Amino acid sequence: MESKVIRANERETRKASADSFVGTVWQDPVFAPDSGSGTRVTRVTFTPGARTNWHAHASGQVLYVISGVGRYQLDGETVQEIKPGDTVVIPPNARHWHGAAPDNMMVHLAYSNLMLDLASSQSATDLTATHWSEPVTDADYNATPG
Repeated sequence: MESKVIRANERETRKASADSFVGTVWQDPVFAPDSGSGTRVTRVTFTPGARTNWHAHASGQVLYVISGVGRYQLDGETVQEIKPGDTVVIPPNARHWHGAAPDNMMVHLAYSNLMLDLASSQSATDLTATHWSEPVTDADYNATPG
């Protein structure tokens, strides 16, 4: 990896796919892998009520909440409220979801490592290493945070 400055105007904000998210979600790439690094960092903005589908990452994921109020749930556990300054550490292959609270936006940084994902994936052709599942039910989403 070489030293460089990646200018903000060199990256485009994109709307997240309705195939993997409920509601309006915006994604801003912060850092994407090049030949010397597998680290991927994305700033994700969830509008009130917006959330990911259930999903898992082969090497896990780390979320750092920048602003707003959000929710996170690991499959089989209670929904957790997350706020600015909170860090969520998600184990490898752990099924989970995350998003904004019903009445608040939420912005987080999402960190993952593609190189670790590729090393731990059964197929090196699975470049996303995110395994998407069904949308989170309203009952799961609206559960009282623990």
